Amino acid sequence: MSDATARRADVYDRSKLRTVHLVPLTAFDSAGRLALDVQKQHTARMYAAGIRVFMPAAGTSEFHSLSADEIVAIVKATRDGSGPDAQIFAPVGLQVQHAIEVGRRSVDAGATGIMFMPFAHPYLCNSGARDYYRQVIDSVRAPTLIYKKSPVPSDELLLELAGDPHVVGVKYAENNLHDFRKVVLEDRGRIEWLCGSAERFAPYYMLAGSTGYTTGAGNVCPHLTLAMHAALASGEFAEGMRWQKMILPIEDFRAREGDSFNISMLKYAMRRVGVDCGVPRAPQRQLTPLDRSAIDDILAPILAAERELQQESATVGLSAEV
Repeated sequence: MSDATARRADVYDRSKLRTVHLVPLTAFDSAGRLALDVQKQHTARMYAAGIRVFMPAAGTSEFHSLSADEIVAIVKATRDGSGPDAQIFAPVGLQVQHAIEVGRRSVDAGATGIMFMPFAHPYLCNSGARDYYRQVIDSVRAPTLIYKKSPVPSDELLLELAGDPHVVGVKYAENNLHDFRKVVLEDRGRIEWLCGSAERFAPYYMLAGSTGYTTGAGNVCPHLTLAMHAALASGEFAEGMRWQKMILPIEDFRAREGDSFNISMLKYAMRRVGVDCGVPRAPQRQLTPLDRSAIDDILAPILAAERELQQESATVGLSAEV
């Protein structure tokens, strides 16, 4: 095991998580294989826009269709395409040994830490989940995020795990804001509590104590979502909601029919900004011509606002250099 794999989370600065967490789309070529050159270029573009936390190969990145080798390759491409200050969390899940292997290899490839994906197993209980988390955490020994999207893990188990020096945050996506608020207050600041439900829910989570949120839409409009987070983090909620309103058409389209447009919508949108990530792997939804036309209509004002913000950012950067 390398020195990187032995990295301890008790020296990790978790304040670096208090921002937007991008789940970058996984780039495939026309044959459905990884297009790592495109992956690296897309990462570099996101980093240049200001993204500093990446969750490559996670949910919107088609985790369940990727092999262990592919996940590690994507993590490495993300590290190669970003700067040394980028925080990269590799997704782990499925069988215990698979999770341990992916976690260790990803840290060796440049990941900052790992993120537990929601369980795909049937017959779940919190005691079994505790055993799973403990075995992986104790084996990988790196900064760890836990993704909650169902009753297991319970809030009680999350609070127990928050006492582990390797656990640095929870990606909370069950969207019960009252329970979220209660668990944040009970934790008393030991770890970061993060919105795992992107821009649709981020303002409400941040009002309840979240310090950051994940984004898929940020693949298309990184400047917009970073502006939204900046406003919300500074308490300017009216301004934050103004930015959210611009992004919502993407989020609402992705959420159609049980979130089944989540990935395919974004992959098509990426082509509109000049980045071809291919089509999603089965069993993800493929788009019809009517779907694509509707997405074109949605994107026009969003991309115009994104270009405007990008130009403003470039102007500020030039002024700072002078």
